[in-house]
Amino acid sequence: MNGGWRYRGASVVGVVVLTAFAVTLVNSSLVQSLLASLPVLERLSADPPTGVEGVIETATTVVVVAAAFVPLYKPRPRRIYDTIALSQKRVVVALFALAAIGYFDYSYKLPRLTLLGVAPILLVALPAWFVWIRRRPSSGGKRALVVGDNPSQIEALANDVDVPLLGYLCPTIAFEDETQSVSTTTATDGGTVELERLGGLSRIEDVLVEYDVDTVVLAFEHTDRAEFFGALDACYEHGVAAKVHRDHADSVLTAEGDFGTLVDVQVEPWDIQDYVFKRGFDVAFAGLALLGLSPVIAVIALAIKLEGNGPILFSQDRTYLLGETFTVYKFRTLKPDPEGEVGTTFDGDRETPLGNFLRATHLDEIPQLWSILTGGMSVVGPRPAQTELEDDFEAETAQWRKRWFVKPGLTGLAQINDANSQNPREKIKYDLQYIRNQGFWYDIRIVVRQLWKVFEDVLSLARADGDEDD
Repeated sequence: MNGGWRYRGASVVGVVVLTAFAVTLVNSSLVQSLLASLPVLERLSADPPTGVEGVIETATTVVVVAAAFVPLYKPRPRRIYDTIALSQKRVVVALFALAAIGYFDYSYKLPRLTLLGVAPILLVALPAWFVWIRRRPSSGGKRALVVGDNPSQIEALANDVDVPLLGYLCPTIAFEDETQSVSTTTATDGGTVELERLGGLSRIEDVLVEYDVDTVVLAFEHTDRAEFFGALDACYEHGVAAKVHRDHADSVLTAEGDFGTLVDVQVEPWDIQDYVFKRGFDVAFAGLALLGLSPVIAVIALAIKLEGNGPILFSQDRTYLLGETFTVYKFRTLKPDPEGEVGTTFDGDRETPLGNFLRATHLDEIPQLWSILTGGMSVVGPRPAQTELEDDFEAETAQWRKRWFVKPGLTGLAQINDANSQNPREKIKYDLQYIRNQGFWYDIRIVVRQLWKVFEDVLSLARADGDEDD
């Protein structure tokens, strides 16, 4: 990323130039006539302003859009997906502001036809501009940071880093005395250079932003959920590359064929187009499903309430991206336990006919569509495991934590192959296969197979009821 004022200047200039170009282009007679020929838009006036009035309207648009993009002018590491999403949100804010100006009949308002024509151009051009300047090399070259909890390990790994080191982060308590320091060998003269301690682990996000860090090397003794994966989460949030010692390769997602003392962590295992298509599919699927199933949702909620055995929804903590936790919701299918909590243990005394029906037909999973719509889950992905059982799964297979590098799903490759948490080794095999091969059409095939399995389960349930009646 460009650093400091260079980035700020490029940001502002890009917004101003692209916005002015978009307005000028859409106000041209050719584009106006093309827009006016489209259905619905033909009702709008195709008489763009000219001369001084046109200049003032263009300037007004530039000022509004430039003001809306103020949050993006500050240089900081960002994931490409976040850069695109934030840019498009700012464009929408600017368009609403311009529409409001037009609503109050400002003398130099942007014509509605021009506003509608400018919208798609800005929604594509401005995010592309911020992604491009984000990816340009920094004026100071690449910068690496070592983060860990053991000074000797930090020193050992620092000598394997092939880019300039800014310093390191390490808790003060890790040092035996005040004089202990960390040094590294320079590549040019073979001498040693003492590295600067930039603070404790809690400063990682501040340091990533302040120093425009490109790469973080993790030098932890153990891949614990709090510190190790907390540092990885900071790298993920700020679009920073991460490396770990090869001894920890089983606990993280790495590129295939990655050898050497340090291995690259695939903090973002999928390309930006995969994220865009996947998120678009998630929103469309969850939105349409919630809309279409709304009568079913109302009936289920009413039936559970009339059954009178407890709350409508059941909630449980599940593991999310990079070891974080979130709350997953389902329709309640069991009676509350004697202590008043709703658990998942299948006790015959707690089962209900309605709950058995909901589980058999998978209708109890419907509330998770809301988590998909809000971005907490995906339609397809590794099924989120109960947080309290994660330690048991990790004891079964060292690769279990690799599931943490993608968003959890409502269904997945493991589910359609009947691999569940009873066999973690088989489940992680399918989950990793999905992570490596994920794609739009791959997701579609998994969803189709899952829907077919649901249909088969419903059909089996109907046959079983028919046999009982006989």
